[in-house]
Amino acid sequence: MVNRLLYPRLLRAPDTSFFLLGIRGAGKSTWVRETLPGTLRLDLLNASLYHDLLREPTTFAGLLEGLPPRSWVIVDEVQRIPGLLHEVHRFIEERRLRFALLGSSARRLRSGGTNLLAGRALSMTLHPLVPSELGDDLDLQRMMRLGSIPLVWQAADAVATLEAYVQLYLEQEIRAEALVRNLPGFARFLPVAALFHGQTINVASIARDAGTARSTVNGYLELLEDTLLVHRLQAYQARVRVRERKLPKLYWADPGLVRAAKRQLGPVSVEEAGPLFEGIVLTMLRVHGQQTRLYEDLAFWSPHQSSVEVDFLLRRGREFLALEAKAATRFSRSQLQGLLAIADLPGVVRRILVYNGERILRTPEGIEVWPLRALSDALALDRLWP
Repeated sequence: MVNRLLYPRLLRAPDTSFFLLGIRGAGKSTWVRETLPGTLRLDLLNASLYHDLLREPTTFAGLLEGLPPRSWVIVDEVQRIPGLLHEVHRFIEERRLRFALLGSSARRLRSGGTNLLAGRALSMTLHPLVPSELGDDLDLQRMMRLGSIPLVWQAADAVATLEAYVQLYLEQEIRAEALVRNLPGFARFLPVAALFHGQTINVASIARDAGTARSTVNGYLELLEDTLLVHRLQAYQARVRVRERKLPKLYWADPGLVRAAKRQLGPVSVEEAGPLFEGIVLTMLRVHGQQTRLYEDLAFWSPHQSSVEVDFLLRRGREFLALEAKAATRFSRSQLQGLLAIADLPGVVRRILVYNGERILRTPEGIEVWPLRALSDALALDRLWP
């Protein structure tokens, strides 16, 4: 049975060749199959095709012979044989073919030596489902507990699917591709790294808790980022000396992955709720930012020698939009500390607090208080900026 898109995705295919990256289960294959129907598809998870291409790489060119110019070709799991990118490059240049190149590891692609086709293919990411894609099926509590990876969201047993996901990642992405030498050490590192979701990265603390060297932890963090499981959000820097620079924050790609890595899939605790809610908002900003000119830079704001911060600072030209995410179901003025402090930053044109409540409010200082759905609607209509 062929999988179908249950939820329309916001992602739109360009008219030129592109890389489509995303974690396993994000729906890349299903999306590209429905977006480019009737297209030649080469799936490198197919063992027979994979071994044929490894044994005789010229087979790839033979499969493309006879295709008219501007035909589309889908190469799924292209990171498994990154050397094919040299031939892809040639067919783009000489035959004007267009390629949809799907993968789940930027590291393996870079090892192909073509530097992602030297700009001849756009790079896009398919993230887990966001509220505007889920529509009326949005269940924020379920989203925070189990995430919104389509593979999991649509599963008959989401908990069992999530529990299997981390093991599948270790087996298929890490062991099979020989990305780390010490798999048990990496397995110990994962739940520790999950504890830092939404927090400033403390390599020394992670190394101590995981029982491994700091240099090894740095390598593991790069691996998580390269396989698209985490994103490092940098701090906003405004003429700050190097020694004063803030460390980045770590966000996992999906709340369910965070909790599966911690082996904690029961009800969401009060301590977990805040970072999980922040991560959902960050994914919304990244998804919509890929489709519109939502921002030129995205960072968090935390001035030097200060305990206050704002979760997300969007920059577009010389203007800034400050956005704070709170998982609380009720609004209180104590939640405004960062947004009040950032008013002194030149260029701030809007300050928004997004929370897990229902009412839309506006404070005397001009700070807007929105439910998550209001943020989703503003992003969908490209009306976040004033």
